[in-house]
Amino acid sequence: MMDHIFSPLALGSHTLANRLVMAPLSRSRATPEGVPSPMMVRHYGDRATAGLIISESAPISQQGVGYPNTPGLFTDAQTAGWLRVLNAVHSAGGHMFAQLQHCGRISHPSHQEGGILPVSASAVKPEGVAVTAQGYLPFETPRPLEMGEMADVVAQYHQAALKAKAAGFDGVEVHGANGYLIDQFLRDGTNQRQDGYGGTIENRLRLLQEVLDAVTQVYPADRVGLKLSPENSFNDMSDSDPQVHFETIVTAIADRGLAYLHVTEASMNVFGHIKDAPKSVDYVKLRRLFPGRYIANNGYTQARAEAAIRAGHADMVAFGEAFLANPDLVHRFRAGLTLNTVDRTTFYQGGEMGYNDYPFATAATAGLEAAI
Repeated sequence: MMDHIFSPLALGSHTLANRLVMAPLSRSRATPEGVPSPMMVRHYGDRATAGLIISESAPISQQGVGYPNTPGLFTDAQTAGWLRVLNAVHSAGGHMFAQLQHCGRISHPSHQEGGILPVSASAVKPEGVAVTAQGYLPFETPRPLEMGEMADVVAQYHQAALKAKAAGFDGVEVHGANGYLIDQFLRDGTNQRQDGYGGTIENRLRLLQEVLDAVTQVYPADRVGLKLSPENSFNDMSDSDPQVHFETIVTAIADRGLAYLHVTEASMNVFGHIKDAPKSVDYVKLRRLFPGRYIANNGYTQARAEAAIRAGHADMVAFGEAFLANPDLVHRFRAGLTLNTVDRTTFYQGGEMGYNDYPFATAATAGLEAAI
């Protein structure tokens, strides 16, 4: 029987019910201290019919925070909050990985202890504005990480993985995409270093390799995923030759036995997929270079997802807005039902509106009403 989006899939030691992945979606619904809130317990529990949920980006340290009200993985209170989320997801039969994030230069002194500058690969200021508790403020020029600080950054990922494990996450995804710290090292538009972490692509991917080493000391490799975005311009990112550079990167991590490679194909913006965004990277070739599971992401419809899986391009397909607006997306896809319309004006506004008030198709398909 040919694989399709509703067929089960082995992912390391886990068996997923289907190939639909709930993509990471930062929605600023945590507390100001970065603790997952009761509304997040319900939100993720309601969507546990996804084959796999990947959490919204979880900052691995205060240094890694780039936005207000994002749920972290660096304090005991945050870990306890995530444990309540995982209990809801597991009670509903779901699987969930934590996305480990360090925002790097996409931060602001107001997020940093002592109001110091954010860090990055190099002192390259991003265009645009930072999101802060005081509103939008201009980005600052980041401070380049010193060689002696790299081990501490790697240790932050290790500690965050330990907290993810304590919270009950089934695995973790290392966020190496979308203009955040690891991506800032990978791409030469932001990495202008001339030391062991810059210059050649082999040096530029050194931080990623060290982070993967640290995280796989906590979780076995088949419970660790990696997200990349070879040509995404989001967060003012660029690379001189993404095809060659990311072929090198994927080849370099191909023998690690990772759970999956999750790729943002083409570019996106703060609202997600850009319709008809041009592609300069051969994603079919990148996929062939990686022997493990591949998650395709960015603008997929049900029909495109089916085609990608049947063609062998993807093992799973991630959906963002569709899962946000349709807690019962798997049921709606299977039954051919109309989808709810997403309200983008509510994405980062906080509260239940545009987060937990999207209706299920019928009462019978309603997910877990998590005990809070």
